[in-house]
Amino acid sequence: MAEAQLSETAERAGGKRLVSGILWNGLGRGLPLLLALVITPFLVSALGVERWGLFTLALALIGIFGVFDLGLGMALTRGVSEKLGSGAVEEARAMIGATLLALLGVSCVMSAALFLTVPWLLSKFLNVPEGLQQEAITAFKLLAAGAPLVVLNAALWGVLSAWQRFRLANLVNIPLNTFYYLGPLLVLFFWNSLIGVMLAVLLVRLLSGIAYAIIAQRDVPGLGLRDARFALMRPLLRQGIWMSLSGALTQFLLYADRFIIGAMLTLSAVAFYATPLDLIIRLWIVPVAVTQTMLPAIASSFRELPQNTALLVKRGALIVMLLSLPASLILIPGAELFLRLWLGEAFAAGGGPVLRILAFGIFFSCLAFVPGVLLEAIGRPDVTAKISLALALIFLPLSAALLPWLGIEGAAMAWAARCVLDCLGRCWAAARLYPAARETMRDLLWPILPAGLGLALLVPMGGWLWPALLAALVFGLVFTAGWSIAAPQDKSSALALIRGKGRRSA
Repeated sequence: MAEAQLSETAERAGGKRLVSGILWNGLGRGLPLLLALVITPFLVSALGVERWGLFTLALALIGIFGVFDLGLGMALTRGVSEKLGSGAVEEARAMIGATLLALLGVSCVMSAALFLTVPWLLSKFLNVPEGLQQEAITAFKLLAAGAPLVVLNAALWGVLSAWQRFRLANLVNIPLNTFYYLGPLLVLFFWNSLIGVMLAVLLVRLLSGIAYAIIAQRDVPGLGLRDARFALMRPLLRQGIWMSLSGALTQFLLYADRFIIGAMLTLSAVAFYATPLDLIIRLWIVPVAVTQTMLPAIASSFRELPQNTALLVKRGALIVMLLSLPASLILIPGAELFLRLWLGEAFAAGGGPVLRILAFGIFFSCLAFVPGVLLEAIGRPDVTAKISLALALIFLPLSAALLPWLGIEGAAMAWAARCVLDCLGRCWAAARLYPAARETMRDLLWPILPAGLGLALLVPMGGWLWPALLAALVFGLVFTAGWSIAAPQDKSSALALIRGKGRRSA
């Protein structure tokens, strides 16, 4: 590789771009989610518990739409980033055009199939009260019709990620994602129906797609449609099949338990389970912000700059760990209090124990993103798919078996246990398949072990004093372990930042 191109590749994988990307991705998702926390009690009140349960299932369906892209969306980010890392810009643009055309065709076919089967799916698999059935069918049909928007938006975001246009993309995301949560509430003032809520959600998807396309024009004139070369999609399809399976299984594992609860128990039980789960997975904004920034950087550097790549992985893991752990340490002992203040006594009693268990699992779920993105960037998405498949075969039957015995708390236990095994499995696979990262994965065990043990001890503890002392001890141990394995240049940067702030305060 030419020296100039190698320098550009190193810059794409550099710490400055990583931090900038993380900050913008975090803002783009974090600010609207803060608004969502404020709006959720009003939505629950306006919709009622049963319709709120239906709404959570509808949001789950939007997440599942992501599997309609055959994995091409994520494969596109990796493929374009690798082309950019080698200087093949025109091939990258032609690849984008071909992929967008293919995704449009596939998503339209899948959308039509889902649209036609919505009545059958709702009648056969969910205990929808008779008075809500027609409203639910119409609302879910609208979502099915909007599936191509979800798929194309994901692909366009992948294009922007490959060029690392995180600032511009998130300047668009912040107002649009704000309306994504605020819009349904505004609609309910004038039209108390799930149908209006779904129309508001689809409007945001449409506006997002238009905005992403406008931004992408800067790097990809005409979105590459005129220069589309379908032959360039062959490596994307090979990897995309596995990425699609991995993504499908991830979504399936995330949302299947609430559909199982809806079939075996009641919509109220769905609400008491899904609301804490939807709250806890909002912590994914941390690893998503980090790994969306890491993917194009790793895909550009992993062949030519393995040491830079290993350092990038360690940085990403430590950032995710130290940002997600405090949330778990607070939410486990404070689950009932938080839900009581947020949604009332009924949700505190019904969902508090569930939130405690989920808050344990989310730490491992967040951390699993980092070895997962490394495996995807080096072209081994098949590994994450195989891990997810094995976990699905184990934990979905376990969740169903525990429901009659332990209720929704049993489903939460199965979810948390799966998160732990998923994280450890991905770390092991990353160390085995990318030798440059072996030392990094071994080092990460030092903060992971005290974090996992401490969180497990917190779950059954009552009161405030002893949980608070244990939480402080756990965070101190994890921070110390994380500092001990951090790269010298990262320690120097952190100390310089602290000293600079100290001088400014003085």
